[in-house]
Amino acid sequence: MGWRVESRPTKDYGIFTIAGANLVAHCNGFNKLGAKAPCSIEIEPKRNGDTPLLQAFLHAEECPRLDSRGAALAAWMSIFLERGFLMKALVLAEKPSVGREIARVLKCGMKNKGYIEGAQYVVTWSLGHLVTLAEPDDYDKKYKEWRLEDLPMLPPRMKLKVIRQTSHQFQVVRNLMKRDDIKELVIATDAGREGELVARWIMVLANWKKPFRRLWISSQTDAAIREGFANLKAGASYNNLYDAAVCRAEADWLIGLNVTRALTCKFNAQLNAGRVQTPTLAMIVNREAEINHFVPVDYWTIRVDFGDYYGDWRNKAGSGRIFNHVQAEETAAKIKGHQGVVKEIHTASKSEGAPLAYDLTELQRDANKRYGFSAQKTLSVLQDLYEQHKLVTYPRTDSRYITTDIVPTLTARLKSISVTPYAKLVKPLLQKPINPTKRFVDNNKVADHHAIIPTEQPLRLSSLKEEERKLYDLIVRRFIAVLYPHYCYDQTTIITAVNGEYFHSRGKVVKDKGWRTVTSNTAEKDGIAEETLPEQTLTKQKKGEVKQVKSCKINKLKTRPPSRYTEATLLTAMESPGKFIEDEELRESMKGSGLGTPATRAEIIEKLLNTSYIERHGKDLVPTSKGIQLIGLVAPALKTPELTAQWEQRLSDIARGKGSKKEFISDIRKNAGELVKSVIANTAAYKADNITRTKCPVCGKYMLLVNGKRGKMLSCQDRACGYRQPEKQDDFGYRSSKGSSRVNQQLINRYSQQESIGSNVGELLKAAMAKENTDKDKE
Repeated sequence: MGWRVESRPTKDYGIFTIAGANLVAHCNGFNKLGAKAPCSIEIEPKRNGDTPLLQAFLHAEECPRLDSRGAALAAWMSIFLERGFLMKALVLAEKPSVGREIARVLKCGMKNKGYIEGAQYVVTWSLGHLVTLAEPDDYDKKYKEWRLEDLPMLPPRMKLKVIRQTSHQFQVVRNLMKRDDIKELVIATDAGREGELVARWIMVLANWKKPFRRLWISSQTDAAIREGFANLKAGASYNNLYDAAVCRAEADWLIGLNVTRALTCKFNAQLNAGRVQTPTLAMIVNREAEINHFVPVDYWTIRVDFGDYYGDWRNKAGSGRIFNHVQAEETAAKIKGHQGVVKEIHTASKSEGAPLAYDLTELQRDANKRYGFSAQKTLSVLQDLYEQHKLVTYPRTDSRYITTDIVPTLTARLKSISVTPYAKLVKPLLQKPINPTKRFVDNNKVADHHAIIPTEQPLRLSSLKEEERKLYDLIVRRFIAVLYPHYCYDQTTIITAVNGEYFHSRGKVVKDKGWRTVTSNTAEKDGIAEETLPEQTLTKQKKGEVKQVKSCKINKLKTRPPSRYTEATLLTAMESPGKFIEDEELRESMKGSGLGTPATRAEIIEKLLNTSYIERHGKDLVPTSKGIQLIGLVAPALKTPELTAQWEQRLSDIARGKGSKKEFISDIRKNAGELVKSVIANTAAYKADNITRTKCPVCGKYMLLVNGKRGKMLSCQDRACGYRQPEKQDDFGYRSSKGSSRVNQQLINRYSQQESIGSNVGELLKAAMAKENTDKDKE
């Protein structure tokens, strides 16, 4: 049964029967009150099977008058809107590219500025964050000036503001939210903590009061999008995730802005600190100190050649290092001219499972080791594989497992990659049912997203750039490997005795290459210990067999300092900072906690580089003098991983509904005050090491060479002056910039006779500069 509705205000069109659920209306720009806006309208009865439909097309074109037919439709539309027949869902994506893909899948074809509309959905996007936390001076104008006496800044309630650079898109989204025909919102931003924050803050400032739901998908394929919209989640289900995101943002504001202002004011230098970047920097600085204070020590090793194999000397504790040269010579003398006897032969059958599938951090580590990719570059390339090519699942994950509902899709995923060079590797897997074990499938070890694996999207390697192919190859081979059988081998250890000294030899016989057919990269070990016995090919030996000593060689070596951090090893340290904590109980409780999240660690490393706290020397990360000095200036609590990792653990608990948002923010506010007091009480001094011989044209002090967004910049060392200019100037001396016009005027005021400037500013400036140089010469 349909609705019985009379057309008004005319009676020319009688009574229609409407099937409400199937009513389709394209009414872009329609005013339900039957406005005087010019329009032309067609009413065309349609049938879908036996269901009568009314399909109305509103065309945005001029018409001499709104005729009776249009007035009737206007009245009809008003009633339909009230009944809910023409209501649409507003879909909010995070990026235009993702929004366009969602719109295509949802069959939205009418493109507008900032959104795409269809019969059932209106798809828009946020350009990343459109809303952010208010600046300090938005609370009180006094905060425009940076003064120690105004710290700490602890607003009673944090405010939000629209980001000026993208305010135009915020207006688009807000206007769409206010439309009467929008019945609900679908949050389709990135399925994670920051993505939730992007959407919710927009909702807050736009005063969204209608229902909302959540699109939560792990890949951007058409099938995944369709399935996601068929199974939208209740928006309130992600309130805890939103709370955690708000806590993270407010904590960074309260800690970062307060400590940064305190350091900058106290030491009159551009210094900044943060709850994650500072303890990360401290690890690099501390490692550099270990290296600088390291004193190498000589030691010796002894290797004997028994003809068909060699053996390395070991003491009773298993160490092969002799730290006394005389002792090494005496041991070698005991061996020369003597025969050895095979004392022990141990053969053990061993098997190794494949490395687990990738999470973001592990993939960043491997890409750095194999290809020298920075963590940020890996994330950027991975994002393209996810969004543009739709070949991999959600990148910003901290899990290396999949859930049981993914298992039925494994066959389709393998078929999608059954092309050269992977076809031969996939073929044996497709010849039998795929039954992965709990080593790969574990619902309890997947929180928001499962491991990074290929999607069902057909693979066309020719469409990928070289960097994309390299990264995709790592992901695919790891995915295939984890479905392969174990790598099985027999490991044999031989102990040969010579005149009371013992020599160890090790070799293996491979029985089944298993997953090593796919890749030999174990990815679980950062290196081989110096004293690990080398593998060699061993022939069959018998216990008690006599062996002739062919030669005996003493090797002199030196102990080595710890290696500098690379991005790969730094990511490992950030992921598991517990080993840097002395308190055993606290160290145990922090297992699983880390500095930052997989999604933010690359950004933290880049921030340390961009602020000149660290530098890249090849693959190594080396602290600068500025970075080393900063760690000496900040409070101990901020430069050790304990406090920050505890905060990160509490954020995770809040996201899971196990922690208190109110208590967390209360503690952060307290910490901010304590950290500021610590900086103020510090009696240390800061000395810039990047001073140039170029004087500031405003105050005359020597300028600093710093990294700017557009290259090297010269910046006045006096924060109160604040003058900046590019390192390389044009022939005249100044480029157009926000600061240059101010400086030009100051120079004119200082050196000219204040006559009318008119249009001859260039000549006056040249004269002013010439006068300044003359004055300097006189000095």
